[in-house]
Amino acid sequence: MGLSEHEQKLLDELERGLYAADSNLAHKLGKPGARSPQRIIAGAALIVIGLSLLVVAVILQAAFFGVGGFLAMLAGLLLATSANPNSTAAPAGKAKPQNPVSRKSFFDDRWDKRQG
Repeated sequence: MGLSEHEQKLLDELERGLYAADSNLAHKLGKPGARSPQRIIAGAALIVIGLSLLVVAVILQAAFFGVGGFLAMLAGLLLATSANPNSTAAPAGKAKPQNPVSRKSFFDDRWDKRQG
């Protein structure tokens, strides 16, 4: 459901107040999330590889495999949980509608009729 003009003005006023009161927090909250599914899958694969290296290290009693497995798991964790620093675009799910008037739903029409 879309916002009315009055609600949109109130939201804009609240946003300006947030930027005025705590611009650092507003800047952090305004950043789009840049975690992509590819990074999460790649990080999970690296964690599995590191875990398997750790198991091999225990079986073979080789410390260098254990250290390598631990470092691979750490790298996978960092890869999966970090945001892409090169991504500046908004997430794909947040695409703006091309024509907002044609996107009105049945419920929006009913709401408008009730409001007058």
